[in-house]
Amino acid sequence: MEQHDTEIPIDPNPRITLTPEAIRHAKLKLAEAGEPSLGLRVGVKGGGCSGYYYVYDLAKKVRPGRDHVYDFDGLKVVVDDRSLPLLEGATLDWEKRLMGYGFKWLNPQSKGDCGCGESFSV
Repeated sequence: MEQHDTEIPIDPNPRITLTPEAIRHAKLKLAEAGEPSLGLRVGVKGGGCSGYYYVYDLAKKVRPGRDHVYDFDGLKVVVDDRSLPLLEGATLDWEKRLMGYGFKWLNPQSKGDCGCGESFSV
């Protein structure tokens, strides 16, 4: 069941943070997508060089009881229950890289990062 923006329960105690640059660029990316969405969905999947990797997608729906929704300066960020323990206390930033720009997690749960910077271990 899809929930509309007015029905989305916002968690007042975010367990992740976003830098102002990450918020700004996430809003730009969502606007460029040209598709309706509730906000940005972030999460963690198993795989990659080090065991886990970060995922980003349009949040098209919220799954009650399984998703946490946070509001950062008008940007809704959705995190699923399985990913949240691996993102607890993490900060999403936006950085310039050698080969362009992109999101970068500063994650205290990470015990090691892959050389590519896209995956991590716990």
